[in-house]
Amino acid sequence: MIGRLQGILIEKQPPEILLDVNGVGYELLLPMTSFYALPETGASATLFTHMVVREDAHLLFGFMQKRDRTLFRELIKTNGVGPKLALAILSAMSVDEFSYAIEREELSKLVKIPGVGKKTAERLLVELKGKFKDVKPHFFVDNVADLPNAQPLDDDPASEAVAALISLGYKAPEAEKMVKRVAQAGMSSEMLIRDALKSAL
Repeated sequence: MIGRLQGILIEKQPPEILLDVNGVGYELLLPMTSFYALPETGASATLFTHMVVREDAHLLFGFMQKRDRTLFRELIKTNGVGPKLALAILSAMSVDEFSYAIEREELSKLVKIPGVGKKTAERLLVELKGKFKDVKPHFFVDNVADLPNAQPLDDDPASEAVAALISLGYKAPEAEKMVKRVAQAGMSSEMLIRDALKSAL
């Protein structure tokens, strides 16, 4: 099992990155909460990882914080929650926000996440309530704010934001509306995705 990778960030296409580790390129899928904290391409990055082995693919998921990986692992243990849905949940909410929603039994907030129906949300409330009360931050970096700001990937951040939202489970028309609702001049794809996800909850 690969538990951690440190290397040079070669490509960023939300929610996927390519990390060069001693000449080997690893493709990783990241929740947007981790994607926002990435340095610019060409810089060194360290990620906690979790590998999912399926018959048709080996998928590697990356997380800037160990607590994000912990939540991801708890989510995929929940009946009806696969890796893609866990990624969507972690993209829509931070660990603290999710824990708060669970402890306060905010069913209405959970069902706004794409792929989370009422039954799945109720199951999450039952199975995860109380599990994250004592989870403490564990960063590889001292302060996420100290990381370089992620740069726009190309001249069309809106299209990239829409594509990222679709990959997280939103339907194309809905993703386009979400991006249009928050779009302002000069916003990067990461900013558009973050604001679109926040506005959806």
